[in-house]
Amino acid sequence: MSSYIAIDWGSTNLRAWHYEEGKCVDQRRSEAGVTRLAGRRPEEVFADITAGWPADRVPVIMAGMVGSNAGWQPVPYLSCPVALDQLASHLTRVADKAWIVPGLSVERQDNYNVMRGEETQLLGATTLHTAPLYVMPGTHAKWVDVEGSQVRDFRTVMTGELHHLLLHHSLIGTGLPEQEADSAAFQAGLERGAQDTSIVSRLFEVRAAHLLGACDRRHVSEFLSGLLIGHEVALMTRQLTPDTRQPVVIIAGETLARRYQQALQLIGLESVTLEGDRAFQHGIRSIANVLAN
Repeated sequence: MSSYIAIDWGSTNLRAWHYEEGKCVDQRRSEAGVTRLAGRRPEEVFADITAGWPADRVPVIMAGMVGSNAGWQPVPYLSCPVALDQLASHLTRVADKAWIVPGLSVERQDNYNVMRGEETQLLGATTLHTAPLYVMPGTHAKWVDVEGSQVRDFRTVMTGELHHLLLHHSLIGTGLPEQEADSAAFQAGLERGAQDTSIVSRLFEVRAAHLLGACDRRHVSEFLSGLLIGHEVALMTRQLTPDTRQPVVIIAGETLARRYQQALQLIGLESVTLEGDRAFQHGIRSIANVLAN
């Protein structure tokens, strides 16, 4: 096993791991994402996060928004369809021993899409659990159609961001008390969202329901979450037509993964979960091993 430094550098956060002979010996976290550099250059943040580590002697492999036009240096996308094992041969060097992993793109009349960081998770996920369909929930959820190690297509759904905007910056959330977890409200939202081909007309009903006493005002967030996730899962599985003989792989933390498992189960699909950091680390390790050879 090789020695290397792995960095997941997103918009709002940065995480780094130091590996020696395949074992993690140290890890660090920072809020210095590419949109939170506070006037510092990426090179300065890089020097801080790797201070005391052998960044001048072992490969440093970075993925995420660090390769965007808001990051250290714009890194070209690899156009889909593309084999994930090509990532290691298309790295962009930004320092003596530091490289950035390319993102992926889809450019078609019916689908324009990009991802940065998720491709590294996918690389690791495909080695951990082979499947034809992967979903990475989050602010901008990714649904990825994979055949073997080749990414054929992917879609992005802004479910997490939409939930936040509607709850905190729209009429839906105006005047609500502190929100509470409620599994029944989430399930009710799932069932409603999964049944509708479009939820645009349902959104105002979220507010009207609690005004008229049909929904507990403390559980609006949960119902809205279910509504959006239920719609997302039903829509994406219709568009990407997964092989129902194989489970959908969810790459996420436990809490968010459980919500998507529940939504997939509602429409009759099995799923398995891979923890996001685990998938990312396996992906980086695959790239580091190529660099070491």
